[in-house]
Amino acid sequence: MHELICPHCDKAFTIDEAGYADIVKQVRDREFDTALHERLEIAAREKSDAVALAETKAASELQQAEAAKNAEIQELKAKLDAGRSEQEIAVTKAVSAAERQRDALEAALAQAKQESQTALVLAEAKLRSEMQATASAKDSQIQELKARLDAGETAKQLAVTQAVGTVEKERDELKTGLELARMEKQLSEQALTEKFALDRKDLESEIERLRDMKARLSTKMVGETLEQHCETEFNRIRSTAFPTAYFEKDNDASSGSKGDYVFRDSDPAGTEIVSIMFEMKNENDTTATKHKNEDFFKELDKDRTEKGCEYAVLVSLLEPENEFYNSGIADVSYRYPKMYVIRPQFFIPMISLLRNAALSSLKYKQELESVKAQNVDITNFENELDDFKARFGKNYELASRRFHEAIDQIDKSIAQLQKVKESLQGSERNLRLANDKAQDVTIKKLTRGNPTMAAKFAELDRVLPSADGEVQTELPGLS
Repeated sequence: MHELICPHCDKAFTIDEAGYADIVKQVRDREFDTALHERLEIAAREKSDAVALAETKAASELQQAEAAKNAEIQELKAKLDAGRSEQEIAVTKAVSAAERQRDALEAALAQAKQESQTALVLAEAKLRSEMQATASAKDSQIQELKARLDAGETAKQLAVTQAVGTVEKERDELKTGLELARMEKQLSEQALTEKFALDRKDLESEIERLRDMKARLSTKMVGETLEQHCETEFNRIRSTAFPTAYFEKDNDASSGSKGDYVFRDSDPAGTEIVSIMFEMKNENDTTATKHKNEDFFKELDKDRTEKGCEYAVLVSLLEPENEFYNSGIADVSYRYPKMYVIRPQFFIPMISLLRNAALSSLKYKQELESVKAQNVDITNFENELDDFKARFGKNYELASRRFHEAIDQIDKSIAQLQKVKESLQGSERNLRLANDKAQDVTIKKLTRGNPTMAAKFAELDRVLPSADGEVQTELPGLS
């Protein structure tokens, strides 16, 4: 495995040998193609530069030769003017020399062209050799990578072969185990078939025995046998599955009827989890009048309601051919609420089912009981408050009545005192009048018309002089 770093996100990732070789091959091929294009471009530029340089050099030399030729021609023309004959000879020589020089220049130009062509061929040959060397290096790298790939493929094929061998070995083992399992299954099926045949014979004999026993049993004994069966089944698991449950016969017939068994279960706090009223019904096969399960629904629902049970369950062996009751737990709540009909083999599962269903709602029941207790407390408080208000009202009415009686008595007393006051005031007035009258009484008024008394008072005045020396003429205390 190789660890690579992404140049864009700088995150490291791992790749296997095959992927790494593929990436290296792509990178090398790309670099080789890039280098090859660069070399070809450089060779093309060098070739064009060499040709341009050779052409420039040849043109320069040709211009120089033509300039020299023109100079010599001008010189020869000057000499020609001096001497025609010599001029012609010189001209001929110059022309021939110029032609030779021209031929030489043309030969030099051809040679330069030939040299440039040769240099170009050599450059192309060198470039081809370098390309061939690069291609050979690339081929060798490709061969090396192919060899590595072949080695990896070989290792991979070897690993695959080993894995296939392991898988084939496991497959063979599984086939062997499967064959053994098939043989064991056949043997067990054969044993089960034989056992089933024996059990069937035993079951048939047991059925015959039970039929004979049923024929000998009375109707009451048949019903009691089903009750004993259910009670025995419950007592068998009572201590482990229902340690706090109550399961007893219903002996309360105060309402005129009673069920067979009552089941109740509560949590440690005393909150009732579930309650079930059970009724067990059975009859002989030879009974003339056959009963139906629905004949007992109404009475069972009545017993459930009167005993305060949540569910009603009819454990019945009646209607043995009815598939509705033979399918398992028959829900007849469409007739009566929370009522079920079961066969005896579903007695314990039915209790467990209802109890487990009730356990899931126990929390809500506890909350309901708490709310009921709170409501009871509130009701008791309201009742006590109402009782206090009633007693307080009675006391208030009694006190108010006595208060008003006292007020009436006070009013009566005030009226009586007012009468007494008026009587006293009348007496005072009479006393004042009497006093006034007494003050007006004198001896003269008393003795007027009574000469005897006048003589007596006159005699008394003479005997008793007054304190200031005057004779007292009025009786003391009568003024």
